[in-house]
Amino acid sequence: MLGKFAVKKYLFSKGIDEYLTDVYNAYRFALQFFKEVFKPPFHFREVINQCYEIGLKSLPLITLTGFIVGVVFTKQSRPSLEDFGATSWLPSLMGIAIVKALGPLVTALICAGKVGSGMGAELGSMKVTEQIEAMEVSAINPFKYLAVTRIVAASIAIPLLSFYCSFIALLGSFVNVHNLEATSFVTFFHNGFATIKFLDVFTSVFKSIVFAFTIGIIACYKGFNATRGTRGVGNAANETVVLAMFMIFIEELVIVQVSNWIRYF
Repeated sequence: MLGKFAVKKYLFSKGIDEYLTDVYNAYRFALQFFKEVFKPPFHFREVINQCYEIGLKSLPLITLTGFIVGVVFTKQSRPSLEDFGATSWLPSLMGIAIVKALGPLVTALICAGKVGSGMGAELGSMKVTEQIEAMEVSAINPFKYLAVTRIVAASIAIPLLSFYCSFIALLGSFVNVHNLEATSFVTFFHNGFATIKFLDVFTSVFKSIVFAFTIGIIACYKGFNATRGTRGVGNAANETVVLAMFMIFIEELVIVQVSNWIRYF
């Protein structure tokens, strides 16, 4: 009995040690990014290529998801507002909900699943097939060429996708409102943005950038540290998605709380 307890205690302490070591290594990975991003050479062509891979190739999925989110959220909000006779506030509610929360969050979660997993699997396969080591032999900095370019591209493309998703979601909301109440396009968007302030837009942009940076860092870190074999590539992609989504929700909570403090002051 005592032996089983000792084994469980050893495994638990080993798990904690591995977790803390992983956190420390991820912290060093992020610091290395900030050291390398401002040093030449600057691989602009690769950044543009990654922006295409992350941004344009995600447009169909973002478009469909954003439109559905706008329609569904409007349909679900209408009955509650009808109970108070406040359906005229529906455009304002949609503007606040989509611009402040749903647009950046939905985009980040989609990109964590699509972009993050793809990036982690790609770099993981390069790691296990020793392509990264081959780049080092060829006098190419693999961290600079592979990680920095992808993180920068994600930090550029995902915020743009977030704005696009918010617009498409508002467009889906407008379609639903127009079909039931014949509200004009100009009137809907005027009422939708009437209650949105500069702090709301700034918070939305800041959240999008933080989410994008988090996805890029986690995906590249997991890819660069993938273990040998195909199982390691799958684990890198899976861990990227799970950890990125978890961190996105944590960051969402912290940023919303800080923005509310600023608003009250």
